[in-house]
Amino acid sequence: MNDIKLALLGSQGAGKSAVLVRFLTRRFIGEYASNANSLYHKRLSIDGRQLNLEVFDPCSQSSEARCILEEPVDWADGFVVVYNISDRTSFINAKNILRQIREARIDNCKGETEVAVCLVGNKQDLCHARQVREDEGRCLAQENRFHFQEVSAAESYQDIANLFTQLIRQVMEHLKYRADRRRYSGSKSMAKLINNVFGKRRKSV
Repeated sequence: MNDIKLALLGSQGAGKSAVLVRFLTRRFIGEYASNANSLYHKRLSIDGRQLNLEVFDPCSQSSEARCILEEPVDWADGFVVVYNISDRTSFINAKNILRQIREARIDNCKGETEVAVCLVGNKQDLCHARQVREDEGRCLAQENRFHFQEVSAAESYQDIANLFTQLIRQVMEHLKYRADRRRYSGSKSMAKLINNVFGKRRKSV
């Protein structure tokens, strides 16, 4: 059974916890502010594979809160970054969070920048109060080669389920690629070792 670890990041009021609870339980909860970090667990099946999913939901991040990002960036296999389409400040904060994720991955993962991220514009039901155009969110995601989707945690479970499923599939592909690369590297090292040992023996015969 595979273990998949996701981190959910975003500003207070973006509705990130509502998005997560909608995915986990199919129920909608009103937005609430939390000063505590939460870790959720769920077993699910995707493409016939049984998975243990862990989702880290830290307290909301401000644009200056680099320290809050350190733990989830090191821990997570993928990220959901949420902003509120009716709050431009939350979009600016989301942009900063995406940049910090990239920088932290470069610093902590030996230059590896490929990471599964979904940028989510939440509160699509507040289109009448929109401050962030859909194409702005899409362009930001495309610039960073991330997935993008607008949703309404208040109105739709299926859209949210689809984005998590797509992100988890991407994480599984990345994990498989890394595992294959490690095996290939290990095989090359072993072949070199064997060649050195037997090469030396042939020379001494």
